[in-house]
Amino acid sequence: MTSPSDGSAVGTVRLVDHLAAELAGAGVTHVFGVGGANIEDLYDALHRGGAVRGVVAKHEFSAVTMADGYARTTRRTGVVAATSGGGAMNLVPGLAEAYASQVPLLALVGQPPTGQEGRGAFQDSSGRAGSLDAREVFAPVSRFCARVEDAEALPGLLHRALEAARTHPRGPAVLLLPKDVQQARLQVPRRPPGGAAPPVADPPLDGAALSAALDVLRRGAGRVLVIAGAEVAAADARCELAELAGRLGAWVAVTPDAKDVFDNRDPRFAGVAGVMGHANVEDCLRRAEVCLLAGTRLPTLARGGLDEALAGTDVVCLGPEEPFVAGTTLLGGLKETLRAVTGRLPARPRPCPPHTGPLPTPPPGPAHRVRARTIPYADAVAAVEAALPEDAHVFVDAGNAGASAIHLLPAPRHGRFVVAVGMGGMGYTFGAGIGAALATGRRTYVLAGDGSFFMHGMEVHTAVEHSAPVTFVVFNNNAHAMCSLREEFFQGAGRGDDLFARTDLAAGVAAAFPSLRVTGAGDAAELREALLRGDACGGPAFVALDCDPYETPPFLPFRPFATRPSESKESSYERAAVVHAG
Repeated sequence: MTSPSDGSAVGTVRLVDHLAAELAGAGVTHVFGVGGANIEDLYDALHRGGAVRGVVAKHEFSAVTMADGYARTTRRTGVVAATSGGGAMNLVPGLAEAYASQVPLLALVGQPPTGQEGRGAFQDSSGRAGSLDAREVFAPVSRFCARVEDAEALPGLLHRALEAARTHPRGPAVLLLPKDVQQARLQVPRRPPGGAAPPVADPPLDGAALSAALDVLRRGAGRVLVIAGAEVAAADARCELAELAGRLGAWVAVTPDAKDVFDNRDPRFAGVAGVMGHANVEDCLRRAEVCLLAGTRLPTLARGGLDEALAGTDVVCLGPEEPFVAGTTLLGGLKETLRAVTGRLPARPRPCPPHTGPLPTPPPGPAHRVRARTIPYADAVAAVEAALPEDAHVFVDAGNAGASAIHLLPAPRHGRFVVAVGMGGMGYTFGAGIGAALATGRRTYVLAGDGSFFMHGMEVHTAVEHSAPVTFVVFNNNAHAMCSLREEFFQGAGRGDDLFARTDLAAGVAAAFPSLRVTGAGDAAELREALLRGDACGGPAFVALDCDPYETPPFLPFRPFATRPSESKESSYERAAVVHAG
């Protein structure tokens, strides 16, 4: 606490010092962001306090994704801090991803001093005198957005922001902090007896809805397919899911963003549902009498190719939100709904009916064009699987490499397997992987294409600066290959706009970061060895490999063209699947 000799009153602290202490008290260990004049006081407070580590990113989008990766791997609230103007605006796409994927974040956004607002202030976003209104910008991508007008308002607004971020539907909360308010002093609030308020409890389950769900499950007790979603991880309900699946004798499939919520090597595991998934899931669904959705609304990416089979199957949905398909719904906290249903079923687990398991889609046939000196995706993913520690986290980016990893790579048994499908933005993984690694101290793999690398790959610098245990694996096909394949398959011919001149990423990164362990892998064996070396080192590692931009990934809309690359227009298969994803 500052002494009275500087003009302050006894029992008061700077707002930013109080904010830093409150974050530490809430269990926050890192604040990610980019500095600037209108947020520098908060960074000063973090440095002085010492309990929360400030991590400076290279771009505000990546700072948000660092907080996002932190939140997904710890189930705590991720915090990002940025200055006004362009820094604030760069937060928007990352907050949109967290909003769509229901990731609890707190964004602390600096603003110009209040006395300058509406008077031509640099980076004014007060909404006054024709300036941009930051509240209108952030409101659509947040669960709560408020401007802190004076220091005494902060404790109440901070409580409301954290509560909104953590209460379903979870997501970002935003506090706008004018610079003079950050510097102002406030009386240290007295804490109520008994400490912090308990978390908001979920409302009791609807008894009639529970009975209806159980009736459907009992009628279809012979064959049940469970499709589990990302809410299973968010609600920490993996054990409850496994117990229910055992009592139902069910097959278990997962959505593309939830591959880690059920053991991928369990005999019940049917595979990934949807456009990057496995044919076995559709086969099990057609054989099933009931499809149980657990923690997923089953959006397009998860149900692509399954609509016809779903229409002929009874559906039960457990979780906090109504699904996108018709069925019997039991709304409530997922852990509680899973326990409620399980507790009313016979206690003895039953084996699931026979099924083929998640067999990969066969690779393209001989008509497929293949460039020399490239590593096929299947071989590359197999090398990753061979090196991946069981407790590692995996962050998979958008594009052909991402689709291949989702389809082919089993999730680690004791780590997260994260795919950001809320907005599907390229480059998400570079920041998110760093945030996860710093939060947990565990080896984290980032699997991304060169397109994603060129967007936000310079966050490698942040990993080097902080010795984060991240292994960056960049699949370099010198293209935005998924876009290029769409041009060829659905628009008559490839325009060439998305095919690029060759770049030697390993050489470039090695030159830029001499202390970083960098490998350019020429084949799958070299890739595996480089990954194992990265596992053994304490800090970051970077591996690049060349892939073929013409290799067709395991992506449902492309499947009819896998052996017919000259096909020039949208097929009846894609039209029937009603899948429009890219």
